[in-house]
Amino acid sequence: MLRPHYQYYFLLFASIETVNNQQSKEQNLAKANEATPILPAQPEPIDQGKVDAAEVAVLIPCYNEAVTITKVVTDFRRVLPHATIYVYDNNSSDDTAQLAKKAGAVVRHEPRQGKGNVIRSMFEDIDADAYVMVDGDDTYPAEDAPAMIQKILEGYDMVIGDRLSSTYFEENKRPFHNMGNVLVRGSINHMFHSNVTDVMTGYRAMSFGFVKTYPAISRGFELETEMTIHALNHNVKITAMPVQYRDRPEGSVSKLDTVGDGIKVMSTIGRMIRENKPLPFFSWIGGIIALIGAAFVASIFWEFWQTHMVQRFPTLFCAVFMIILGVLFFIAGLILDAQARAARKRFTQQMNHVVYLRHVMAALKKQHHDMASSHRI
Repeated sequence: MLRPHYQYYFLLFASIETVNNQQSKEQNLAKANEATPILPAQPEPIDQGKVDAAEVAVLIPCYNEAVTITKVVTDFRRVLPHATIYVYDNNSSDDTAQLAKKAGAVVRHEPRQGKGNVIRSMFEDIDADAYVMVDGDDTYPAEDAPAMIQKILEGYDMVIGDRLSSTYFEENKRPFHNMGNVLVRGSINHMFHSNVTDVMTGYRAMSFGFVKTYPAISRGFELETEMTIHALNHNVKITAMPVQYRDRPEGSVSKLDTVGDGIKVMSTIGRMIRENKPLPFFSWIGGIIALIGAAFVASIFWEFWQTHMVQRFPTLFCAVFMIILGVLFFIAGLILDAQARAARKRFTQQMNHVVYLRHVMAALKKQHHDMASSHRI
């Protein structure tokens, strides 16, 4: 389940020509997915055999979670006995790594500080059919993981573990965190015309295609917000599933800085709106500048109408310049919007390529296994 061998990279280049022949089909698929809604997951029986047969990776980024990590690993090993539990230690000063290894997890170390850096390394290093990302603070129950994995195996690219629709506001003792979650959720849903019930949850299941094509840029806790916006912008298939959130146990300390991380989250939202929705972003800025300039021009024309003289030439020049600048902002938004649309199309094609190659590699592994079995016979 770690990095693919070099023959996979050879296979990647050898398969490009074959995959390119499917480009027209992929473009049609991109159009069909263009308005995919976020549907809440409906309760249904768990096909435990299907979940156990899948290659599942549980990803647990950790920083000083010695109080809870043993229970988290033990719970997921009990609920998902055939999954591989990965704990990436992020420069912990306590016994997190040792306790995780003793509990049965595969422990690795990420020297670059920050949750975003840890998740980036995990996504690069680990291959699986389905991924479960969860915090190591024992705030999310492992019992919800099989249902989330089943949704991924049914074809969803992301399953959001929704805290806000269940017990989050009762369990969480930090009121500013509650307000921040609601504010972030509302702003993103308004800007992307979506209905995501929990933007910043740390409990998610994801597909191989999404993990291998997601460009993790954020370094810290703003990663979840970035991940949600990325999924919405590229119209991947998302669903939400309510999960029972519980507050940290006694002795476990949150690493979140309410003010500092809140500023990072809001700046991430602004950056991603600028990158992914450039037309409304630059149109608003340009419109405000042009309206201010037009107001100054109107006042100067009113004075000219009354006195037949232009007494404020510098103001007139600045006002006309502001109107021109506003128009240029709008034109820049149009150009960048066309580029953003092209980038979304390329992402859809890239994601289809990755999924196709995953199927090819699985077929080759099966063929190799069958040949080895026949030789033994």
